[in-house]
Amino acid sequence: MMLLDNVPHTLDIARRSIEAASGNRTSTLFLDTLSLSDNEKQGIVALAATGGPIDPVVAHLVAATNGLMYKHLIGRLDRYPVPPAPLPPGNGRRLLDIGCSWGRWTVAASQAGYEAIGVDPSLGAVLAARRAAAQVGASSRYLVADARHLPFPPGTYDNVFSYSVIQHFSRADAVRSVSEIGRVLRPGGLAKVQMPTRFGLRCLYHQARRGFREGRNFEVRYWNGGELERLFTSQIGPTSLEADCFFGIGLQASDAEILTPALRRVVRASEWMKARSRRWPALVRVADSVFAQSVKAAPGRPEDS
Repeated sequence: MMLLDNVPHTLDIARRSIEAASGNRTSTLFLDTLSLSDNEKQGIVALAATGGPIDPVVAHLVAATNGLMYKHLIGRLDRYPVPPAPLPPGNGRRLLDIGCSWGRWTVAASQAGYEAIGVDPSLGAVLAARRAAAQVGASSRYLVADARHLPFPPGTYDNVFSYSVIQHFSRADAVRSVSEIGRVLRPGGLAKVQMPTRFGLRCLYHQARRGFREGRNFEVRYWNGGELERLFTSQIGPTSLEADCFFGIGLQASDAEILTPALRRVVRASEWMKARSRRWPALVRVADSVFAQSVKAAPGRPEDS
């Protein structure tokens, strides 16, 4: 538990995690530190009582892995949906996964050969990640921490990864979090951060639903490609954008077999567009989800000025 108790939090679960860690422990699940409804929490308790191959907390947190597209999987998983890490082989390099939730990408990085550590403000999610990692034999480790106040010395990590997290922050908190990524990266280290775009088809639909106003609280904020390049270049170093998926956020080809037939078609269409974007880079600007890939500038280089 490495959350600060004297700063405003992006999510109330951070405050509840602090309170839960310092109070009387009546459960190992810490359900009040999860962003779930009362019905979902009751479902976790019921699953915990019956047992099964999947951790009961993960069985419900999976719904937030890709919004409503994964909602049908609640309580029905028979394996942990861990995709291949979109990273080069780790070869023992240290990687930080920011906003790890139940540890999906931290485990993926560990399986790719990284010494992977995940951080998240939810005590319940972090403990679920630890249980899931133990079940699949992953060596990944976890801390309860805030992306805006990372509890690590400068230059600790060779790689930093984050998926579907910083998109929920205010502009000011996003700048602070990206600055923290730059601080904990070693010179020459690589950051790979998923962000939504302003002009993706699905993203335009969600923006239209809220009248194209700026996001509030933990709603998604949408960025255009130029804004992302300037943000990550200014706080970390030279940055390029790579398409992650089209027609949604979080679509993974490795999940196709556990999706409905209609969603499989969406995944196939997304993969087709990703392949086209490698030939025609302009398509990256209309992807719904992109990776901002940044290399930490060495001290004294022009990129730091």
